[in-house]
Amino acid sequence: MVCTVGKINTMKTQSAKSQERALLIQVFSGHQSREEAADSLAELERLADTAGAVVLGSITQRRDRPDSAFFIGQGKLAEIQLAGRETKANLLIFDNELSPVQVNNLDLAVGIKVIDRTELILQIFARRARTAESQIQVELAQLQYLASRIPVSVKQARFSGGIGMRGPGESPFQLRRAPMMARITILKRKLKEIQKRRALTRERRPWPVACLVGYTNAGKSTLLNALTAAEAYVDDRLFATLDTKSRLVYLPDRRQVMLTDTVGFIRHLPHGLVASFRSTLEEIGEADLLLIVADTSHRYVREQIQVVQATLKDMQAEGIASLLLLNKADRPEAAGCLADLQRAHPEALVISALEHQGLTMLKERMAALMQPSAPHATLP
Repeated sequence: MVCTVGKINTMKTQSAKSQERALLIQVFSGHQSREEAADSLAELERLADTAGAVVLGSITQRRDRPDSAFFIGQGKLAEIQLAGRETKANLLIFDNELSPVQVNNLDLAVGIKVIDRTELILQIFARRARTAESQIQVELAQLQYLASRIPVSVKQARFSGGIGMRGPGESPFQLRRAPMMARITILKRKLKEIQKRRALTRERRPWPVACLVGYTNAGKSTLLNALTAAEAYVDDRLFATLDTKSRLVYLPDRRQVMLTDTVGFIRHLPHGLVASFRSTLEEIGEADLLLIVADTSHRYVREQIQVVQATLKDMQAEGIASLLLLNKADRPEAAGCLADLQRAHPEALVISALEHQGLTMLKERMAALMQPSAPHATLP
């Protein structure tokens, strides 16, 4: 039996006239709890906000198997069509990964632009990329994504401007596979050159390296600022940091350590992004210590820690020395889970990067955990 839940909010329609007006669509299976599905949908809403869209409402459906043509059932498709007309939405964002055929069918059936979670994340990266390196990495990920999804001899309704149409996505179905693949080859060559330069820089670097890793919006950039006065950009939005920033930290034993901020992880992180950001993420694989930052105020912090650990395993970085930091401990929401987290992770440190709590102990633990095999720079 298929159980459906629908929710539409028409109150935001007036304020959304000048922006993308989005409806969020989610299909979750029987093995996923409603609480987990709700958290994933809430995360999708934050992603949409980061991308600049106004979320008008959401429609969810529980199905044992997605429909091969539309991903959703026919009844739910009719509900979405009605909701789109009532709210004047111009964008559907699915919390699932859609096939090219499903996107095409939904575009034609609903008459408005349709993107999935992966494409939304790619567009956020396109908006947030600032350095030449990150822009190359994002363009490569976008082109690889589009090249794998171009329907052959299928009519595709797309629209100008807005989310899903930035950069190489502006007219994806007018592009042909051959020039796209040629551009991909050029971008890969550029990234390979960047990798070589990074490798040379790492070889000449006299300091051991600690990398900040963790779920997006866990507070990594705030911690970098607190430890080094780096003035890194901080925003209470997902993927505020795409470009790595490194600064020296002075440890109690008079050693200097290079502390590097990295792009945040997220559930269902597109594989193309991981591959495209290889030159950046290599910093993690070459680090002497990983500082895993967790947001203890988040309801699903345990699941987020699991996502980070699984991603590190996929990157073959699970063997590097690591220290779990239970961040945002100053928030009232953290009180309910801190004790359980400390029991589950007895070696973890409780900190608040924003309030500068626990940072002295953190530096002491870093000094104890980082045992360089060769002499490194120390304070004069």
